[in-house]
Amino acid sequence: MNLISPNLGYLMLSIFGAIMILMTFAFGRWGNWRTKEAFLAADRQVNWFWGGFSIAASWIWAPALFVSVQVAYQMGTAGVFWFALPNILSLTIFAILAPKIRQLLPAGYTLPQYIRFRLGSNRVHKIYLFPYFFYQLMAVVVQLYAGGSLVSLLTGIALPIVMVILAAVVLTYTLISGLKASIVTDFIQLATILIICLIILPWAVHVAGGFQSVRLGLLGINRVSGILDKSVAFSFGIVTAIGLIAGSISDQSNWQRAFAVKKDQIVKAFIFGSILFGIVPLALSTLGFLAANPALHIVLPAGVDVSMIGVQTIFQLLPKWVIVLFSIGLLAILSSAFDSGLCAASSLWATDVSYAKNDRDSVSAARKSMVGITLIGLLVSLGILYIPHFGLEQLWWIFNTIAACVMVPTILSLYHKNLSERGVFWGVLISFIVGVPLFIYSNIIGHPVWIVGSSLSIVGISTTVSLLV
Repeated sequence: MNLISPNLGYLMLSIFGAIMILMTFAFGRWGNWRTKEAFLAADRQVNWFWGGFSIAASWIWAPALFVSVQVAYQMGTAGVFWFALPNILSLTIFAILAPKIRQLLPAGYTLPQYIRFRLGSNRVHKIYLFPYFFYQLMAVVVQLYAGGSLVSLLTGIALPIVMVILAAVVLTYTLISGLKASIVTDFIQLATILIICLIILPWAVHVAGGFQSVRLGLLGINRVSGILDKSVAFSFGIVTAIGLIAGSISDQSNWQRAFAVKKDQIVKAFIFGSILFGIVPLALSTLGFLAANPALHIVLPAGVDVSMIGVQTIFQLLPKWVIVLFSIGLLAILSSAFDSGLCAASSLWATDVSYAKNDRDSVSAARKSMVGITLIGLLVSLGILYIPHFGLEQLWWIFNTIAACVMVPTILSLYHKNLSERGVFWGVLISFIVGVPLFIYSNIIGHPVWIVGSSLSIVGISTTVSLLV
């Protein structure tokens, strides 16, 4: 499926990197980025419009781009419903949570910092740092893996080389001015994918034969009867909803923006962000419906992961150069989630680990942590290439499952006045020790009842122990 030569692929990556770096310099470098407030929280002066774009862009991970199309292709409208709705709700819920944490910790930077303040416990603080750092590491790994796979598929450039180039580009522009750089590039990257989708998707539908071609694929290749199909709701819907909502609550990039947006505009920013986000997976699902239409004969090449079905649909329906344009849009928005992960990890390190005493040391610690997590993420991404039958889907459910261990205790910490430090510590720890291995084993054997039960057990254990101990 190599559509462009490796030399043109290198040129495309170079142009993409140059644009991102120059835009960051233009809008971020010359501002007041040298303080901890600016580098980690953008001086807490981000308005709702820029904040909404940044919130949406940082939440558009590879699953939103590729899994949304895959579930539309496989499970039709039912898959899209159970994927898109929890995704949108996971951001909307911050319209409630974000104002609360700003009220309780106005000058805060991270959720684990708040937990330490709220419960006065170093051991709970430490146990919280694991899922929060792990989630940001996965933000780096997933975007590198998905973005690298896409570029490698189109250009024939070896996947490890693409991963190294992408890591270098995103790290470079994020180091310039921290969260300010991320917010500027978030706007550019989300606007890019929205404009490209506005051009390409109606074109693809028209070439395929109009809305009638979309309608013939609404049931997916598995011929699922409707959005409330019981088998999809049970096996896919419950686990996805828990994972996505837990993931958003355990994603420091959301809390970082909760602390960065102007206090009186937080609600508007997260609602606007959730709407902007929802447009992307819902629009892209059109490609999955087209691919599921048997009359169009959309077929993946041998050995290509099913998550690339949207790319294959564009490839078969439209002129070959269009797939390059589409891929640039996908690459741009993947980089947004990548740089948001770096910023979030740097805020965790500078605030919760290094305890730097002045602005200069804080910014230095934040930058060093960006380099560190990029290198670790790159090594993990390269390691995954050698694990059989392991890809984007497996990465997705692992990090969302770990995130589920702290979901309810986090919400309780904001609203339950008598929450026990011992309850939270043991609730989260037991969920890690019992629930996560059970969930992983359930997925290995592929038993739907076990998968749903183990997912619910993680939430149930952490909730019950937190409330009763």
